[in-house]
Amino acid sequence: MRHFVRRKKNKAQNENPIEGKARLDRKTKNLVKRLKPGEIAIIDHRDIDRVSASSIIERNPIAVINASSFITGTYPNIGPLMMLASQIKLIEEVGEDIFDRVHEGDVLKIAGPDIYMDQEKIASGMELCQEEAKRRIEESRKNMGKRLEDFARNTLELLDKEKEILLEEIALPDIKTDFSGRHALVVVRGHGYKEDLRSLKPYIREMRPVLVAVDGGADALLEMGYKPNLTVGDMDSVTDDALKVSHEVVLHAYPDGRAPGKERLEKLGIEYEVFPYFGTSEDIAVLIPFEKGAELITVVGGHTNLIDFLDKDRKGMSSTFLARLRIGSILVDAKGVSELYQPRVKTWHFLLMFVVALVVITLVIVLSEPVRQFITVLAMRFQIYLMRLQHLI
Repeated sequence: MRHFVRRKKNKAQNENPIEGKARLDRKTKNLVKRLKPGEIAIIDHRDIDRVSASSIIERNPIAVINASSFITGTYPNIGPLMMLASQIKLIEEVGEDIFDRVHEGDVLKIAGPDIYMDQEKIASGMELCQEEAKRRIEESRKNMGKRLEDFARNTLELLDKEKEILLEEIALPDIKTDFSGRHALVVVRGHGYKEDLRSLKPYIREMRPVLVAVDGGADALLEMGYKPNLTVGDMDSVTDDALKVSHEVVLHAYPDGRAPGKERLEKLGIEYEVFPYFGTSEDIAVLIPFEKGAELITVVGGHTNLIDFLDKDRKGMSSTFLARLRIGSILVDAKGVSELYQPRVKTWHFLLMFVVALVVITLVIVLSEPVRQFITVLAMRFQIYLMRLQHLI
């Protein structure tokens, strides 16, 4: 891994201090549930990914303080650039002590790279600017050859251990949702998943697919007015509201049966089925429709490339590779569909519509005797009105 050189602090960094209430959590996905506009987020998130950055941007904080580094050089993660482009101030490498010194709701002031509370300086880090973020990302791209080599090696090693998934029958949980002969739409909390889901609204309206959500994907469906037919996952990033409206819930457990999300579901009083599986929740979400006879499986926000997997801190993709190999041609990735085609209405479109409307009105006047008589009567009344007005003057 490359080591980045710290740059000297610019005088401009000490200008225009900002203030806001602190919201802190070591897990970004938990923090964004409580983060409000104008507040200061405190996280411990090394190499923040695109999905986490998007969730923070949606909450509109004025600053994000990171106990770790936003960009270490492991891979070109553009999450920090996304936040900087949204005018969010980024302070990094302040150390884990900040979680001991700051409590939820404390008012903080940030001046350059320094953090104050009650006029006392409590921490200092490094302010990340766009220029520095771009430089680090460009440097990290030079490491991608090594990252790809390590990723491929790990994938092959795991494939040798886990190849039974392709050969053995999968013991599915007792699921009532009917997939037979239908389309299934699997929504994963991946980069651009909300935008892609919006683009697929006409498809959902026309084909009425079975809606399968992977953890936080259930909230995206709920935001757009849909209720998940099936929610799959370890239940660490989905809201209570989304779980309560899901028709069925499948809890992803470890192969030994341990399921961290079990306590939460039982506390909420939600019925669920357990699916012990060594792969990911995304793998389960596509395998269930396949084994249940779905005609077509479309995945929104899925993880399909090296950057996607590194964003998820995965060292290989053996289970995903085998799951997709098992499913074959009925699996379609809709990742990036929102960027495939974006219709744009141009000025000449409006002009053409105006000209067409004018022609139609003219034709109606010329060809319709009643319309001509009506216009003549209106003209005569207008003339009479003008004559009376002149007489009064």
